[in-house]
Amino acid sequence: MALVSIYTVGKLNHPYDHPKSREFYEMGYKVMRQAYVSGHLVEEFSSDGVSFPEEAKGKGYPVQTLTIWKSLQSLYRFTYSGKHSQALRNRNRWMEPDQEKHLSYVVWWTENVEDVSWEEAFKRYNYYIQNGPTLFAFDLKLAFDEKGEMCMIK
Repeated sequence: MALVSIYTVGKLNHPYDHPKSREFYEMGYKVMRQAYVSGHLVEEFSSDGVSFPEEAKGKGYPVQTLTIWKSLQSLYRFTYSGKHSQALRNRNRWMEPDQEKHLSYVVWWTENVEDVSWEEAFKRYNYYIQNGPTLFAFDLKLAFDEKGEMCMIK
C-alpha cells in the first residue's frame, strides 16, 4: 500500500519566543492533535536539530514539518478542513508572505515509512523547484496518483 509524504517549509515573521510565534505554535499543536485523531496520519518527524534547506533560506525564522499520510485524499481533506484550514486562512499573521520562487510544500509517494527522511524531503523539494510537478515531487494542485497519472483531488 502506497503512502504519501508531505514536507512543509516556511518562515515566521517574528522570533520563536515572540507572542505571535507562540500563537502559531499553539495552533500547530491543535492542528497536529487533530491529525492524530483523524487516524490518517501515519508518522510525524521531529524537526529538532534539522538544518533548514539553503533553497528556502531568507529572512525570517524557519519552520518545517515532515509527515506521512495513509492516502492523498486523506491528506487533502485534512489540509483544507478543520484546524489546518483555519491556520491556512490565518497564516499571514505568523508567516512571511510566499516569495515569488518560494515553495511552501512538496508531496510524494512512498512505499515504506523507513524510506522517508529529512534528506529525502530536501531532495524532493529541490527537485520540485528545478523541475516543477512530476510523479517524483508534486503539489496538491497538480497531483499524481500512486500509478503516476495526473489526478484531481476532491
